[in-house]
Amino acid sequence: MRIALDAMGGDFGPGPNVDGAIAALKENPGLEVVLVGDIRAVEPLVSQSGYSGERLELRGADGFVSMEEKPTEALRKKPNCSIVVCWQLMAAKEVDAVVSAGHTGAVVAAGLRTRLFLKHVKRPGIAVAMPTLTGKAVLMDVGANPAARPEHLLQYGVMGSIYAREILRIPNPRVGLMNIGSEDGKGNDLVRDTQALFDHCRFRDRYIGNIEGRDLYQGTSDVVICEGFVGNVLLKAAEGMADMMMRTISQEVFANLQTEKHLAEKAFGNLKKRYEYHESGGAPLLGVDGICIICHGSSNSRSIYNALRVATTHHDRRLNQQIVEELEREEAPVTA
Repeated sequence: MRIALDAMGGDFGPGPNVDGAIAALKENPGLEVVLVGDIRAVEPLVSQSGYSGERLELRGADGFVSMEEKPTEALRKKPNCSIVVCWQLMAAKEVDAVVSAGHTGAVVAAGLRTRLFLKHVKRPGIAVAMPTLTGKAVLMDVGANPAARPEHLLQYGVMGSIYAREILRIPNPRVGLMNIGSEDGKGNDLVRDTQALFDHCRFRDRYIGNIEGRDLYQGTSDVVICEGFVGNVLLKAAEGMADMMMRTISQEVFANLQTEKHLAEKAFGNLKKRYEYHESGGAPLLGVDGICIICHGSSNSRSIYNALRVATTHHDRRLNQQIVEELEREEAPVTA
């Protein structure tokens, strides 16, 4: 497994990327990492770590896309920036995967420019595992495709189901369509046209129909499908609410707890670890010919380590092969 890691991506520069890569290399003898970025900034960090350099390669790039830049404009001005070089390496089959904590829009835009899509895939989408009362659910798409068409959302149902089955280990994932109401006929043209496709798809026995925003956390559906604009709003709102609730509840508990404070600290620590993005590693951009894991901008070295681990898991469980096979079956005529 050979992975191109955007060494310049993220809020904290190359430090967490280098540390995370070295931690992953030490644990996984079958892993190779190509650190892509400013050699002058990356090489000293590798040297300081004391790592011998085995299975670790440095590849130069000219600049990177900052969080404040507009993705398309930045990619036009910086045609050889770190994330572009990562995608070029995967397009040339020099690496199996791309991992980045950089600007999500730039990661997606650079990937779409390569047209490196799997066979039958019309538009890739980002899938995120969201916590629910019953475990986890896949939310897709959360930002790659804000101008989705019904056929895109149907494919997200296929890809999200495979992700839920192979990565989250949900045997027969139920698929729901995010809407403003659960009744038939609700929503805009996009949602209503998508409903018609789901009603006649090959996995219609697992399609449970419309779900509402509040259903996301109840475990009503194992795979929640929506277009990228809605998905991104849901994701950001969830992140903000989780942070607010954790802070508020912990302050109240610690303020009123006179004894056994260490038990409460342990409980909140375990809860934070369960839901924190550092533990998940990142979100896959499903539908590309290769593997792309997009990490949170505030990723630390553990996040990067986990992202590299997740990319390896995707490779080992043959997600892409299964996506191609399932979409090929979906395109075949469906009998009643």
